[in-house]
Amino acid sequence: MVMHHGAGYSALSFACLAKELDGLLGKDVGVLTFDARRHGRTTPMQGRSDEDLSMDVLVDDLVALVQAVFMDVKTAPVIMLVGHSMGGSVVVRACPKLQELKYVVSGVAVLDVVEGTAIDALPHMRALLDSRPEGFYSEEEAIEWHLNTGMINNTASARISVPSILVPQESSVAPLTRANRAYPFRWRTPLRSTEVYWHSWFSSLSPLFLSLRTGRLLILAGRERLDTPLEIGHMQGKFQLQVMNGKGGTCVGHLVQEDDPVELSEHLKEFWERNQRTEVRGKVIKRIGEA
Repeated sequence: MVMHHGAGYSALSFACLAKELDGLLGKDVGVLTFDARRHGRTTPMQGRSDEDLSMDVLVDDLVALVQAVFMDVKTAPVIMLVGHSMGGSVVVRACPKLQELKYVVSGVAVLDVVEGTAIDALPHMRALLDSRPEGFYSEEEAIEWHLNTGMINNTASARISVPSILVPQESSVAPLTRANRAYPFRWRTPLRSTEVYWHSWFSSLSPLFLSLRTGRLLILAGRERLDTPLEIGHMQGKFQLQVMNGKGGTCVGHLVQEDDPVELSEHLKEFWERNQRTEVRGKVIKRIGEA
């Protein structure tokens, strides 16, 4: 499984989920997560800028990563793409490109992002970012802020993921401003500066998702997040839909992979197994979209 995080987060957003998947699937399936450019521990190459977070660039980065890790297409494993929020848009657009290169993509799982509702929420994004602290006096304070505000509802995951989305005061990979220079820790990704890309991240996501020639799974934190095209597509049986219930009273918000990695791992395991080649009475049943 190859996983792409959302804007402002990091590969460690999937840490607890990867642990659960390892327990369920063991050596049969590996999990590959990475920090996108301008996120987490990624640093720009010498003499080159990493400021371009346009969708085309992010998709090209993912495709290039897969090619670098699995250089021989003939021996490459079957790939399942998983993307959260902005990362969902990336994996949806990367899937056909990887298939053109002859990689086998058994399915695409999109986590808590829908084109219609995402675009409707964009006018409120600047106010949301303005409500965040510009920095923190310690990593512990940042973890507490994420838990107290409900941004993350899982203490274990917050302790792992939150430090990776911050940089210390002396770091040069994130801009130092008048507002954040007094804090020992500040945000790794300056999300306000990415506003120019917001609309393009989510535009056309629903029709692109519905047109994928592979298994399609949409996992949401709430049923109300479906937009009209996806409502129609779901009624027509074009994709599998799962709504996170929150096992044992767990509160599940936008960061579904952090809030309840146990339930999510079960959904992904089922989706993985459903979209593998099977043999019935000597006949091979191919995957969706397989020639």
